[in-house]
Amino acid sequence: MFFTSPKFRLRVASFLEGTSLLVLLLVGVPMKHLYQQPAVVQAIGPIHGLLFVWYALTVIQAKTEYRWPLGKTLLALLASFVPGGTFYADYVIFRKLREQTQEP
Repeated sequence: MFFTSPKFRLRVASFLEGTSLLVLLLVGVPMKHLYQQPAVVQAIGPIHGLLFVWYALTVIQAKTEYRWPLGKTLLALLASFVPGGTFYADYVIFRKLREQTQEP
């Protein structure tokens, strides 16, 4: 039931994408460059890539569902390029979304 909600999907995608980026940057990159252990980057990199694509598609879906202006959509998309940005977008934009009910 929850996963049918665009707001819920957006918040989950935002959390997972932001977490994977932080793990990649704070754990994977130091392990690769300081300790010559690329395994974390090799494992988390593709997962982060898939989560990034899912997040971007979910933002685009939310734009159409909630009739967002271009500025809000771009802010949500740009947030995925900044470490911790998706958490900020969740706090500022996503959690304040009201579910739109569809009348039969």
